Amino acid sequence: MARVVELVTYPVKGCAGMPVRDTAVTSAGLAHDRGFMVVDEDGRYRTQRRNPLLATIRPVVGDDGRLLTLDAPGAGTLAVPVDTEGVRRPVVLFGAAYRGIDQGDTVAAWLSGVLRAPSRLVRVPPEHDRVTDGRTPGTSGYADSCALHLLSRASLELLDRKLAERGAAPLPVGRFRPNVLVDGWDEPHTEDRAHLLTFGTAELAYAKLAIRCAVTMVRQETGERAGPEPLRTLASYRRAAEGGVAFGTKLAVQRPGRVAVGDEVTVTVWGRSELGVRPGRGPGGAPGSSRDTRTDVTDTATDTATDTGAATGPGPAPGARTADGPGRTLTP
Repeated sequence: MARVVELVTYPVKGCAGMPVRDTAVTSAGLAHDRGFMVVDEDGRYRTQRRNPLLATIRPVVGDDGRLLTLDAPGAGTLAVPVDTEGVRRPVVLFGAAYRGIDQGDTVAAWLSGVLRAPSRLVRVPPEHDRVTDGRTPGTSGYADSCALHLLSRASLELLDRKLAERGAAPLPVGRFRPNVLVDGWDEPHTEDRAHLLTFGTAELAYAKLAIRCAVTMVRQETGERAGPEPLRTLASYRRAAEGGVAFGTKLAVQRPGRVAVGDEVTVTVWGRSELGVRPGRGPGGAPGSSRDTRTDVTDTATDTATDTGAATGPGPAPGARTADGPGRTLTP
């Protein structure tokens, strides 16, 4: 039986995660996930790909969202009363224009000191209406793309075995920054095929594979770049036909609710993995996919050779619907 074994929300994009035992699942993902973002003087988002010291900043946000606390080595702790009504400023995320509520000069100075570069903090405004891409559209705050990132322990254990074969050390799950870690699926990468699933009282639908970037090569505890793993090893068996390497999946929220560690994960629609499917083509090369061809990230540090072997997983449960391939939005 598959269950949720870890839940992590990331209040500030690019910064450390905040583990939780029980949380709301909103239309934009776990409560408070990527609700804040650090930007440069021009409003461009800061990312660990360019500013790895973001990883050393540990945010905590209260249940009511009114107070954000930041902590970083050598910088102490800063309490930030959250402004939800202040001046909106233009911000840019992956080339797209959005708005953010500036959180003031005090936190801007604190972040600038930690990151050694002029920085400001913005919050998602209430009127934020972003539409995310993938086979199931949805919304999110300042996440790279979709509302929620899911990874299975079986997938991580397979990677660790392959790293060991190369003489490399296993990697903590935090390198991949998932919101939800699932245990109990016997086959690695079963999440590729879980196209409609529930946990707690929430329902989620598959949007796309998670294409990995250079953030996976940053030691999250210290903000140090550690490459070339895991991208080098992932490129040996998880090359996506669309380019880059895939590890985990991105989900859109179909029905908000609550989720807790220990909740059972039930898959109601199984589909085929998109790992070996080229954008714009259905499984086996059949035309007809409407899958958005954009990827979430840059700097993947891998080539784009095609891997035509799809991951396998358990068969459909009795009574479950089955999605035959990309291009179909799954709704209950």
